[in-house]
Amino acid sequence: MSASFLSETEQQRVIDAIRQAELHSDGEIKIHLEPHCSNLLPLARAKELFLQLNLQNTKLRSAVLIYIAYQDHQLAILGDVGIHSQVGDSFWQNEKDSLISYFKAGDVAGGLVRVVQDVGEKLTAFFPKSENNPDEISNDLSFGE
Repeated sequence: MSASFLSETEQQRVIDAIRQAELHSDGEIKIHLEPHCSNLLPLARAKELFLQLNLQNTKLRSAVLIYIAYQDHQLAILGDVGIHSQVGDSFWQNEKDSLISYFKAGDVAGGLVRVVQDVGEKLTAFFPKSENNPDEISNDLSFGE
């Protein structure tokens, strides 16, 4: 991955934000980064990745994928049916707009942390932590070529 996009320290900051955001909910957040979007539309690529990463298999269908094709300057945020039915399209669009404004300001990690926090708040509101729901998806970032 391009070191200029996220340094190791920034990656760890984002992973820590994911871990923190998931502490109080049964939701899952995954971030996938790759240089180029293999589809014309980033949302279509995000849907492919959502299935490849098995995000549709969470118990409450409460997974969220943040997809970024950093060299193509494309991104998508995709929530599974459980969380999407609670927040709707406007929430995802607002988060996308927020992320873009952080990116334009040169604060990639700050934007990702902010969006992870926002998504985590919604997941906590609609899917509060239960006793028997372990962390279903790795908090690590995933990378494409």
